[in-house]
Amino acid sequence: MLSYSLTAAPLKITLAAEDGWPPFADEFGSGISHKLIQQAFKQVDVEVSTIVVPYTRALIMTERGTVDGAFNVTKEQSTVKRFVFGNVPLFTANASFFFANSKTVDINNKWQLPVGSLVGIIDGYEYGDELLQLIDKRQLKIVKVNSQRQLINLLLVDRIDTAIMFDLVADIYIEQMGVKQDISAKFNNHTSEIFVAFSKHNPQASQLSLLLDKGLLQLKQQGHYQQLLVPLD
Repeated sequence: MLSYSLTAAPLKITLAAEDGWPPFADEFGSGISHKLIQQAFKQVDVEVSTIVVPYTRALIMTERGTVDGAFNVTKEQSTVKRFVFGNVPLFTANASFFFANSKTVDINNKWQLPVGSLVGIIDGYEYGDELLQLIDKRQLKIVKVNSQRQLINLLLVDRIDTAIMFDLVADIYIEQMGVKQDISAKFNNHTSEIFVAFSKHNPQASQLSLLLDKGLLQLKQQGHYQQLLVPLD
């Protein structure tokens, strides 16, 4: 948790990092988000330790105040009630509807999805403020799973009609699973602004969010920000 010293030592914080969202954060504690957050906080003399856990556990730990914050949280209506956010996103991430190429898809956007479609998502992820409206309007049936691989496998065996996945993340898993010829993104679901969500139990949460904003802006001014968005090999 956040600790202070009477000397000019850096602030020290602990963040929970999800384990299944490459190229942003993987099970090895590496990825774009790790680099970006470490470097942004370094600009403002904050020392970051990370705990690598599943995404839903990261949110629970943050909500309970077990850690100071969590990586890669979408700032939307459901999350601003639970956490403290800054104003400068780490980055934006596009999520699309993916289909098996064996299916004929003659629609151009999510509002044209066939009524009653089975849609796969990751349990605990955020998919934009419009999702509930879309579910209601198209009477969608939501299938929740725990991993990207499960979503892709459900598409391949025709257990779901479509899956919402973040584009860069899906690309990595589709490549790893050797199914590039079998699955494609057809149209956008939403674009998320991705943040560190800070715990409301931490009295310094607002200060930390402002420090992270400041660090990110400094990286942009120095010209380092874009370099940090390049995925690791």
